[in-house]
Amino acid sequence: MRRVLALASLSAALLAGCVGTPTMQPAPAAVTAVDDNAATWYGQAAAAGSVVLAIDPAQSLIAVTVRRGGALAHLGHDHVVASRSVTGFVAPAAGRADFSFRLDQMTVDEPELRREAALDTQPSDAAIAGTRTNMLTKVLEAERFALVALHAEGVATDNRAGDPAGDQAMRLTITLHGVTCTLAAPTRIERSADGITASGTLQLRQSDFGITRLSVMGGAIAVLDTMELRFRIVARTMR
Repeated sequence: MRRVLALASLSAALLAGCVGTPTMQPAPAAVTAVDDNAATWYGQAAAAGSVVLAIDPAQSLIAVTVRRGGALAHLGHDHVVASRSVTGFVAPAAGRADFSFRLDQMTVDEPELRREAALDTQPSDAAIAGTRTNMLTKVLEAERFALVALHAEGVATDNRAGDPAGDQAMRLTITLHGVTCTLAAPTRIERSADGITASGTLQLRQSDFGITRLSVMGGAIAVLDTMELRFRIVARTMR
């Protein structure tokens, strides 16, 4: 029995990223935040007199909650990974936004974000560092797929035409791990004097993006396929 418990504990540590983690190399610098076609479109829209807003990375957040499963799930941890470096543009009149973030700039298990996700434990610094390295190397292959790109289009609104505020059903296209998926994203749009804020929550499946989830002991401890993505995107008038 002791040997079984010891093996389970070791497996949980491996799944959390605490043991045997490889060294992560920086992603190629050539990767750009917004692709050339999108940047050209926003440039032309601004030149034609349309309002184009720039996303404020300091005020924006994308946070993903990833949960554990399996018979020995209690030996592992749920995690929150987040980006506070989202960049891109929004064209409110066109109901369009293009934004992106780098995987190697994501944080893991910020205490405040764990509390907001109702996670009642806090992994050690060593476990967090190991989890981040495993996530970037073994799971997301960030050297190969450094960027997550998102394209949003508004398809419905409960407000008068031309007023991009209130609850909207956005069509969100996400490119992650070299795979592109499109899904509906219920979004709350709030307007301010100098821009807009878009916020919402949606469910994603890692398998839809060809991601192989970590699993040990025949699935006794495993990362669940479904993950929750919470976003708050703040865009302001370009100065």
